Amino acid sequence: GGRRIVIEEAVDVRQFPEANLIQVTSSTDALQMIAAFHRNRFTIPVIGVTGSNGKTIVKEWLYHLLSPQYTIVKNPGSYNSQVGVPLSVWQLQPYHTLGIFEAGISRPGEMEKLQRIIRPTIGVFTTLGTAHDENFQSGDQKISEKIKLFKEVEALICCADQTKAFTQLKAANLPIVSWGFSSEADARIAKVENRFEVSWKGQKFDIFLPFSDTASVENAFQ
Repeated sequence: GGRRIVIEEAVDVRQFPEANLIQVTSSTDALQMIAAFHRNRFTIPVIGVTGSNGKTIVKEWLYHLLSPQYTIVKNPGSYNSQVGVPLSVWQLQPYHTLGIFEAGISRPGEMEKLQRIIRPTIGVFTTLGTAHDENFQSGDQKISEKIKLFKEVEALICCADQTKAFTQLKAANLPIVSWGFSSEADARIAKVENRFEVSWKGQKFDIFLPFSDTASVENAFQ
């Protein structure tokens, strides 16, 4: 039933008399190029989320928090791969006022492709873990690959307590807005009894969270 079909191997075109067949070297590359072209037609703010853990949760929480104010397009579920990201960005329509897209990689060289498709204006770097460590030479290389998503952002939200990642982010001269329990953070957090006290630009705020496990607290402060 297809009318525009992208293929990698030659076929007998007589089998598809009513279709246009486009033969390419890589159908994945073709999909990514089309999605990147589509993304470039829009000038709305776009939030790009990456890290090892918490990408989908943070993206969904941001969606629920911001959806009363914006008409949002986002990845369905955890569509954050080399195929999932272009399919997600392809959903962009003129009525959308904000995009929130997560990006996941499993080996070097993948994030540059996803960055060209998402082109985030705001970045969120979630918790760094051990996922896909075997495909990278070192933890430092994995960090350097992941942060390529943020090369054009106007602001990058990250945790100052993740020392290795934070050091590389600062070295890359990215526009960081950091949070954390350390004194280096822009938004400094302290646990006080059953609440969290946040110090930001000379002001203090109390935040109450319905959970206390480390992962959920980290995701919440992103």
